[in-house]
Amino acid sequence: MLGDALVYGTSLYVIHRSARAQAGAALLKGMIMFGFAIAVFARAIYQVVTEAAPTGEIMGIISILALVANLICLALLTHHCQDNLNMASVWLCSRNDIIANTSVLVAAGLVLLTQSPLPDLLVGLLLTVVFARSAGTVLLQSWRAII
Repeated sequence: MLGDALVYGTSLYVIHRSARAQAGAALLKGMIMFGFAIAVFARAIYQVVTEAAPTGEIMGIISILALVANLICLALLTHHCQDNLNMASVWLCSRNDIIANTSVLVAAGLVLLTQSPLPDLLVGLLLTVVFARSAGTVLLQSWRAII
């Protein structure tokens, strides 16, 4: 949740600032997304090494609550996602959160059904790719806007 707070707080802070300031905020969001990709990948590796099995019930409950909050945020941002790089990047962060919430919800159901950590691991690897690709896009666009 700290990442979300930084993303939304930064976006609001620069909303009426210069294009360069907005590009800087987008650069920060890209770095945060890339950090999420690394964190998710690291957790997936940790899970394989330790053979830790996730708790499907907890995964499901948290995913549902986060999904509702992120759907509200995405709905509020959708009208402004084409306004500028700042708004496009925060919209992308919210979209990624919804992909993550939905994927974890599906994984939670599969973990409960199969009693296997494999669905959680596969979702972790999928989310690593989603976050890394989004981060790459935002980092490239924001870097071009700054220089």
